Amino acid sequence: MASQLPTVAIIGQANVGKSSLFNRMVRTQQAIVAREAGTTRDSVLGKVEYRDHHFWLVDTAGLKSAEDEFEATIQEQIIEATEVADVILVVVDSTQYASDSDRNIAKKALRSKKPVILITNKADLKESLPDNEFKRLGIKSVIRTSAEHNSGVVDVLNEIVTNIPAQTERPVDNVLRIALIGRPNVGKSHLFNTLAGKQQAIVANVAGTTRDINRVRVRYQKRDIELLDTAGIRKQGKQEVGIEKFSVLRTLQAIEQSDICFLLMDVNELNTQLDQRLAGIIDEAGKGLVIVVSKWDSVEGKDAFTRDALAPKIARTFKFTPWAPLIFTSSITGQNVTQLFKLAIDIESRREQETKTRVLNDLLQQAVQSHPPAGLKNTHPKLRYIVQTDTTPPWFVIHGSNLKFVHWSYKRYLERALREKYDYSGTPIKFSFIDEKQVKNNKQRIAQGKEPVTKATKKVNP
Repeated sequence: MASQLPTVAIIGQANVGKSSLFNRMVRTQQAIVAREAGTTRDSVLGKVEYRDHHFWLVDTAGLKSAEDEFEATIQEQIIEATEVADVILVVVDSTQYASDSDRNIAKKALRSKKPVILITNKADLKESLPDNEFKRLGIKSVIRTSAEHNSGVVDVLNEIVTNIPAQTERPVDNVLRIALIGRPNVGKSHLFNTLAGKQQAIVANVAGTTRDINRVRVRYQKRDIELLDTAGIRKQGKQEVGIEKFSVLRTLQAIEQSDICFLLMDVNELNTQLDQRLAGIIDEAGKGLVIVVSKWDSVEGKDAFTRDALAPKIARTFKFTPWAPLIFTSSITGQNVTQLFKLAIDIESRREQETKTRVLNDLLQQAVQSHPPAGLKNTHPKLRYIVQTDTTPPWFVIHGSNLKFVHWSYKRYLERALREKYDYSGTPIKFSFIDEKQVKNNKQRIAQGKEPVTKATKKVNP
């Protein structure tokens, strides 16, 4: 069975510092941070690795009164976050007394029966109130932070990991799980029904019909396959309400639970930014990926020329996942539908293939000799040897020195060389770089009773 990472959701009123806290925890600037209240209109996702724990962090929009239907949708985002998340972070502004809105948010979080952590942010300001002022919210775990100055963030991470399991080996049940991923109304449920051979899901020409993850088991060529049909994801910034429901968290869960994802795109609306975002999440999660162009029957005058003209345009949009196969389908006519099962089984076998260390090292040395890695003056990276440490997805570890100077373009070069040798189409491959000098220094630090440098191993996704 594919692994599922825990999900941690950040909820709270607008302008209390949720996005700043999110950025500190994922160590990026993914969320938009601004002084104006209500900047975040869509949930932002990030993967956090802390100690031996990995989890998804979700930054939700601020909870406001339902002044209009769009604000009602934002409230629905937060309600769904409390339903789906494993841990809930309620953020308040420590310079403001707890309001009725804060009490409402805390009540919704506590009602979920999930672990809830209260974060009193902006604690660095002189107007900051003592924690006793927030005890009436009923949340036992209270942590003072200043996201802007990176104060208290480690305390939050430490509290989170006490409430989620450490990353463990996944159980094996020999079931291939395929998730149907995509924007609302691209034909996921229709394809789901066609693949399953029965009306398991509701099929309607209304975006967002599916909210939960629908599942059905089928057998194909003596292989047990579980299909996961997900709700569509609302477009960023789109203000239509009542049609496209928020469901990023459930889609994320389906990705994590799956082995391979079919990313569906309507042939009449191709190459959107959200499609790219979804492909990036699937890639980051290390899952197999097939780009599926749906509703091919709706194209007038379709022929090989049309398909050959569209394919390069789609490929340019997904140039960061050139290894993902592209297929044109129609659930109405059944075109290429059964090919999807065959494609998934082929990808599964490629994800599980193991390599020989000798062949890998010959490949590495040839790549280095043909194109040595660049570095700084008198400080060039040295790539000594490579080993495969895992499958599904294939994972390779390169040992050497001065590896922090290896440029991302060189990692892409190594990935291309590896893919030319082995057929890894349909799956991402992952790399880690272990600097032997840092490993040696860490051993000395441990012997001296000092803390090791945690950046000795660097995981990258070329």
